[in-house]
Amino acid sequence: MDADQLLLGLVAYIVLLLSLTVHEAAHAWTALRGGDQTAYLGGQVSLDPRPHIRREPFGMVVLPLISLVGGSMFGYASAPIDPRWAYVHPKRAAVVAAAGPLANLALALIGGSALRLGVAVGWFVPVPVSSYELAVVPGGGVGESVVLVLSVLFSMNLLLFVFNLMPVPPLDGSSAIGLLLSESSARRLQEWMARPMLALGGILLAYLLMRRIVGPVLWAAVDLLYLGAG
Repeated sequence: MDADQLLLGLVAYIVLLLSLTVHEAAHAWTALRGGDQTAYLGGQVSLDPRPHIRREPFGMVVLPLISLVGGSMFGYASAPIDPRWAYVHPKRAAVVAAAGPLANLALALIGGSALRLGVAVGWFVPVPVSSYELAVVPGGGVGESVVLVLSVLFSMNLLLFVFNLMPVPPLDGSSAIGLLLSESSARRLQEWMARPMLALGGILLAYLLMRRIVGPVLWAAVDLLYLGAG
């Protein structure tokens, strides 16, 4: 592994750690606002990654480092929700589910807006989706590292947003559907989605779908990002 790969791996891990932390903190904060203190009492209404790592050390430390050896970056985290509270308040639980992916969308918009601004004022030059860097800096220097961080922040969080909103258990999208249903229907959906075998099948289906759509999603997003910017 050369120096460029090490730098990319370090940036990817830091961005993943930030992204997972913000995602779970959004779940936890929204649950607290809705009346469920479970995640709050676990210290997860926080942008400090440490309480989130203590809850999921494998998903936030071990798995990302293992996957990095294979040239990718995977990880996961979780925020505890009281199932009794979720059953009594299925619509609130649906809002909690949607909060995590929306937090990732916010991070993607921050990264994308910074890239778009850099291109608009001439600091960056956009490039096709052919690497982790979505722009280059004329003359190189420290700006290249800034572009790398912004590119990974944009791409990773866009994909986390899309992945987690897939309407299959145990992903957030399966619970967020409750926002479109009546309370009784949302409660029945919640009970049905809780089956363990559905969760295993859902993860497999989501993985297979993401392999097919990751390229088109990024291409479309970058085209939209740089529309009219040159």
